[in-house]
Amino acid sequence: MSYKKLAKSFLDSANVSIGDTVKVEKNKVFYEGMLLDRSEDSDDGYIVLKLDSGYNLGVNILDAKIELIKKGKEPKIQFDSLEIEEDTNKMDISIISTGGTVSSVIDYKTGAVHPAFTADDLLRANPELLDIANYKVKALYNILSENMKPEYWVEAANSIANEISDGVDGVVVAHGTDTMHYTSAALSFILETPVPVVVTGAQRSSDRPSTDAYLNLFNSIGAAKSEIADITVCMHEGLDDGYCCLHKGTKVRKMHTSRRDTFRSINSEPIARLKDSKIININPNVDYNKRGSRDLILRDKLESKIAIIKSFPGIQNELIDYHIDKGFKGLVIEGTGLGHVPDYMLDSIKRANNENIPIIMTSQCLYGKVNMNVYSTGRKLINANVISGGDMTPEVAYVKLCWALGQNDKFDEVKNIMETNIAGELSEKSSLKYFLN
Repeated sequence: MSYKKLAKSFLDSANVSIGDTVKVEKNKVFYEGMLLDRSEDSDDGYIVLKLDSGYNLGVNILDAKIELIKKGKEPKIQFDSLEIEEDTNKMDISIISTGGTVSSVIDYKTGAVHPAFTADDLLRANPELLDIANYKVKALYNILSENMKPEYWVEAANSIANEISDGVDGVVVAHGTDTMHYTSAALSFILETPVPVVVTGAQRSSDRPSTDAYLNLFNSIGAAKSEIADITVCMHEGLDDGYCCLHKGTKVRKMHTSRRDTFRSINSEPIARLKDSKIININPNVDYNKRGSRDLILRDKLESKIAIIKSFPGIQNELIDYHIDKGFKGLVIEGTGLGHVPDYMLDSIKRANNENIPIIMTSQCLYGKVNMNVYSTGRKLINANVISGGDMTPEVAYVKLCWALGQNDKFDEVKNIMETNIAGELSEKSSLKYFLN
């Protein structure tokens, strides 16, 4: 008997239907909840229960027993059509979905989260958003963010630029959290924007009761309506559903694997706090560009053959030599402390310099600034033309080097770009402004 027929027989024998409260026994464990899915349209043999806790659970019916507790009504969920009436009194916001947890659901057969929703689905699932803006929605990708590539940053930037050129008042990018800070940094270098561009995501998928997707998206739309015309990241400020913080796209980093307040500003402070889709206060210590103060400019050439190398006790020269031999165009080193690697790495570093391969030194400490003038090792690195990453995180230095080498492949020009504050990535303002032709 196929799983499909087995599932139908299993449920019909207990006279249960979607919406009924049932008790299921599996391997001497009991589960009680509302039946959400009879699994008659597939051959997988699973049913899905909505538990009293609010979580959903998938149970394989093989060797399971089911008992009807109470008859109920099938939930009515209408996602088939979404009619959005444009209100001339509301701002026009574009939502671009790239995937990630904010656009994902749980597969209750495996327990895994996978991207499933589009930007349009996000509005269907959160109809309250229609009260605060008009929307254009677009699904650019439907991937988890570990699958992001530099060429996707370029496509995303061009898509955003097209939306801005079409006259939207702000853009929200739904993105997976694991590499969100790479994308926000890339967009910060690629785009100069006259309107807010806000990247947001979720640590917990939209179909979980503890999801942070709605609050992050709700406040991101508020940020997209604001006067803060930068590339920013909007995510939970704390563990509860109170406020969101708006972080500069080149100063933010994911700092915890699962907490909802995982995103923090590094070597900086958040630009603003939001609640109920409104800016509550703006930080006077953080500079930002105001709406309409800049023209739209797109500089989307990137060099993707860049690598990050982390220094560690026992690291071998071969790691640098390997990347040179493989034709990599630039390297970022996560050094220890103030920006150090073992002395014996110098020969390979000098070889990279001789082959016109820029090396950027950052610190794996994250907080603080690289200073290679303090210790003898650092001075040797300076003499080998290693470029200081200042207080950039390794991820931002990597993205900036990809972008810098896309603008110019001459060592001195790349060094000039890396040491110049382009998009707020260096906390100390540089008196040297690099003008791009």
